[in-house]
Amino acid sequence: MFATTRRRFGAGIALLPLASPVLAAAPTLEVWKMRGCSCCAAWAKHFEAAGFDTVFHELDDLGPIRAEAGVPDDLGGCHTARVPGYVIEGHVPVAAVERLLAERPALIGLAVPGMPMNSPGMEIEGEKGEPFDVIAFAADGRRSVFMEVRP
Repeated sequence: MFATTRRRFGAGIALLPLASPVLAAAPTLEVWKMRGCSCCAAWAKHFEAAGFDTVFHELDDLGPIRAEAGVPDDLGGCHTARVPGYVIEGHVPVAAVERLLAERPALIGLAVPGMPMNSPGMEIEGEKGEPFDVIAFAADGRRSVFMEVRP
């Protein structure tokens, strides 16, 4: 009986590499936000609901973080975040980040400049919201629309 259990255990261990997507840790969303800003925390709740682990850093000035991360000035939002391998600037939807992590394009990251009404974290009950684009930006300065959001 012991030998049978040991064989089954060994067979199970051999299959662990095949199960890695199921056992993989949730991605971490590390967020730098302005001290006291509530919309940033509301934005991150969308990621928590989607299974991301979140870590917050509150600052008085995000300029140095954005500059270090390579975010162009005109794409600035009210918070800067990192997910494995990328920078996320502003109120980028979870679906865009999930696609980014699945496709792994050669980019610095994604941005939603400003604070579009009814973007994730900026929801106003009863309001329709405004359309906005999620902008992909690369190290060589290229930009493209990664996702269109049309409420």
